[in-house]
Amino acid sequence: MASAAIAAALTQSVIGWCAGATGIRDLAQLSGGASQETWSFVIERPDGDVAAILRRSPPGYGSVSGRAAGLDVEAELMRLAYEAGVPSPQVLHVLTEADALGAGFVMRRVDGETIPRKILRDTEFAAARPKLARQIGSILAGLHGIDSAALPPLRTISSTEEIGLLRDDYRSYEWPRPVFELALRWLADHDPGVSKAITLVHGDFRHGNLIIGPDGVRAVLDWELAHRGDPMEDLGWICVNSWRFGEIDKPVGGLGSREEMFAGYEAAGGHVDEARVKFWEVMGTLRWGIMCCGMMRRFREDPDHSMERAMIGRRSSETEIDLLRLLAPRN
Repeated sequence: MASAAIAAALTQSVIGWCAGATGIRDLAQLSGGASQETWSFVIERPDGDVAAILRRSPPGYGSVSGRAAGLDVEAELMRLAYEAGVPSPQVLHVLTEADALGAGFVMRRVDGETIPRKILRDTEFAAARPKLARQIGSILAGLHGIDSAALPPLRTISSTEEIGLLRDDYRSYEWPRPVFELALRWLADHDPGVSKAITLVHGDFRHGNLIIGPDGVRAVLDWELAHRGDPMEDLGWICVNSWRFGEIDKPVGGLGSREEMFAGYEAAGGHVDEARVKFWEVMGTLRWGIMCCGMMRRFREDPDHSMERAMIGRRSSETEIDLLRLLAPRN
């Protein structure tokens, strides 16, 4: 669907559901392939324009991952998060068949930065950086506190099931890595089992999925991997070394300490189980390593030989070092 056709369909859609809307302007594609696209545009209204984002899967395309919740579920989760006070873009409209744009939703645009290098180094964010680890803990407590009864249908996955899925993915590549074998054995030996608290889990809470401004976190994005499970999974994932971007002594996304995040989490009503957080940090590190191996496999097998895939694929060796550090006995 060409941009002109999208502009025409989106204009008709917006006029139908946005009170006072007369049209759109500044339509620009931000990202997207065959299965999912993101577009930026402005809704024109006499009493004030609205900066907006369209996320959509074109007609005929579905989710590319068995783990993905689906765009309609993402929209509902973002609505629940927004209403619960969790920083999240406001969902303005969920696409219907009548919109002729495929599956997806329109949300209000949130200004800010998602690029880790800028967030971790630019002076614009200097005042916010010391506060972000604690703020992340507080946001995660709010996210995990969303009423389970209000959630849309989501898959539920336990630590034991996740170990099995990772083992199957890893073995399917037929690329033996002793450190990955060691990590799988450690995870099986330290599997904490089903959590007493089963909550909404974001599933990919990290740099790139957080919009940050000089005042702190402004929005949590990309809820496609959301599921029900152990809330400590999110706390472990944000601490994976790959999301620190060189600031390895600041485990929470290169921004601060685990203790700061834990303090923010508990001050907002959550309960931290540090042993489970460590388990999920190991799990997350191994998961990212296996995902990198998958990228390298696609680089080798696909005809386009994407350099981006090769660059991500080589990072699997970094996760081996991270795993050895995590699993080394502590005196």
